[in-house]
Amino acid sequence: MSNKNQNEETRTSIDEVNDTLTGLGEKVQNNSKTIMYACVAVAVVVIAILVYVYAVRQPGIQAGNEALGQADMELLMGNDSIALAKYQQVADNHGYAAGDLAGLNAAILLYKDGKYEEAAKYLGDYSVKESVIGAAAKCLEGDCYVNLENYQKALDCFKKAVKISDKNPAYTPAFMLKEATVLRELKDYKAEAKVYEEILKEYPTYGPQMGIDIEKYLERAKAAE
Repeated sequence: MSNKNQNEETRTSIDEVNDTLTGLGEKVQNNSKTIMYACVAVAVVVIAILVYVYAVRQPGIQAGNEALGQADMELLMGNDSIALAKYQQVADNHGYAAGDLAGLNAAILLYKDGKYEEAAKYLGDYSVKESVIGAAAKCLEGDCYVNLENYQKALDCFKKAVKISDKNPAYTPAFMLKEATVLRELKDYKAEAKVYEEILKEYPTYGPQMGIDIEKYLERAKAAE
């Protein structure tokens, strides 16, 4: 190939690149307002997030934690009724972890006072985030419904507690025993027996450790079928 042809091809390639760049430049110029508006929109979103985090969320968390701390102090001093009122106030007026924990503490005090319906309400609103505390909260909700003689709701709570506890050998079989007790109250003896069989299979050491003769309960459930 001659030098002339090579030079022409090179110039043609450069011209094509230049044309492409020129076209992009024109598009950017033509769409400059659109790009500017898009950047402004993104900036507004970022600013809104920062305002929420630092002007709303953080002060909200801090205020909730301070109010929760005051309620904890009243409880430590033995002022259960004052602590309960403060816990309820935090639970009703604050979100985040402080409001969640305050609701749980309020539920425990309400349960001790025999106010099962109010306790169940707070427990129903509790956000389960941890297998032990979350499962215990759901179990306590089930205990509330047992005392209210709403056995179907109690059963649902105990089943959820079993699931949340994630096969914890110290707690899961305890929740299963409560489940079996409610099943017996509902006269579902076959399901009751199945729960006992699962405890014996999955948690064989639980009965002896706790001094509970689960095999005896299993035989009783089978006899009632």
